[in-house]
Parts: sequence; C-alpha cells; structure tokens
Amino acid sequence: MAPMATHVITGAGSGIGAAVARRLHARGDELVLHARDAARAKELAAAYPGSRTLVGDLADPDRLSWAFSHQTLPDRIDTLLHIAGVVELGEVGELTPKTWHHQLNVNLVAPAELTRHFLPQLRVSQGHVVFVNSGAGLTAHAQWSAYAASKHGLKALADALRQEEHANGVRVTSVYPGRTASPMQAKVHRQEGKEYDASRWIDPESVATTIVTAIDLPRDAEINDLTVRPGR
Repeated sequence: MAPMATHVITGAGSGIGAAVARRLHARGDELVLHARDAARAKELAAAYPGSRTLVGDLADPDRLSWAFSHQTLPDRIDTLLHIAGVVELGEVGELTPKTWHHQLNVNLVAPAELTRHFLPQLRVSQGHVVFVNSGAGLTAHAQWSAYAASKHGLKALADALRQEEHANGVRVTSVYPGRTASPMQAKVHRQEGKEYDASRWIDPESVATTIVTAIDLPRDAEINDLTVRPGR
C-alpha cells in the first residue's frame, strides 16, 4: 500500500481494533478513528497523536448519516476497517427484541451504513473494506443466536459487496477470528460463568497481523476470507 494511506477504523479503543490502530499509526499512516461520543473521541485522539476522529453511535445507525453531516470527513479513504462489535449471550427463549436489535445494529446495520457512506471515496482510491467477523459468523452455537445471526449477516454483506464493487476495484475481506484475548472475551466468559484466562486465546496482535497483511497485499490479489484460530 502507498505510504500515508488513510484508514477509517471502528473499535480502535480496545482489543483487535486497538492493535490494528497502533500498528498503522506507528508506520505513519493517517487514522480516522470512530468513537461513539465526544468523550471517547478525545481519548482516542490523545492515544494516537495526529489522528482524526469521527463521532457517531453505531447502536443508532439511522442517525449516523446525520451525525457525519456535521463533521469534516476525509477527502481520501484507502481502507474502511469494521472492527467494533458487541455480544450478549442468551437462549432464544430468553432474548428480547431490544437485545436482538442492539447486536444487529452495531454488528451489521451500522457497518452497512458506514460502507454506504464511504463507498464514493473507496471507489476513487480503489480501496479496501475489511470486516472483522467471528467464528460465530460461520457456525452458531447454543446461547449465541443473536450475535451469530448478526455475524452471519455480516458475511452476507461482505460477500455481496465484493461482487458489487469488484468492477470498481474495491477489495473486500472478511476475517473470522476465533476467541481472542480482549475485553469482549472477558465479558463472554462472565456471561458463560467461566474463569477467563487470556493466555488460552489469540493475542489481538496476531489478528492485527492478519488484517494488515490483507490490506498490504499487492493489487493483483485479494484475500476474501481469512479464518484465524487459537494455536494452543
């Protein structure tokens, strides 16, 4: 990828998103970091000097376009990295529409809306859209219905987008990490009533390596789907 590429990143505050942001910031690329509110934006701007922020609540995708219309957006975008996500476990017999909507909004509808919003810039740059999915985007287990449904939907979004934008030179990659050591994973273990041992799971830095590899791949190739599993 050309130097000083511009990356829009969701989920840069922790876990995989933070690992990717650190990696790209360290090499001098331009970062546009999404934050859910102004306070979070201030924290991200301090953590990554020279970066820009973009404020909007992924849980309310209907208002994202309005929120962005009141902010200065980058003229050029080379990659759009969808890394933010939420998870709430529960059996189908117990999950409420509120829980379903929250996960579908953050994990699926908001990425679709962000992609729609930035596609004009991505077409100009012949850029790259990366969706950080999940093993749950390929297989659904008990207690995981709503989250897995949102991630199965994210796979469908990525697959359709890839076909639609191929002629425009836009690359689309889905990454399916297994369980990764992160605040989200700690929450999952609490919900499962299990003890959390970060050393058992994938280091976010390892997933970041796979993501950076995908976006740095020469233009003659495209990684469509990348599954990453714990190695121990």
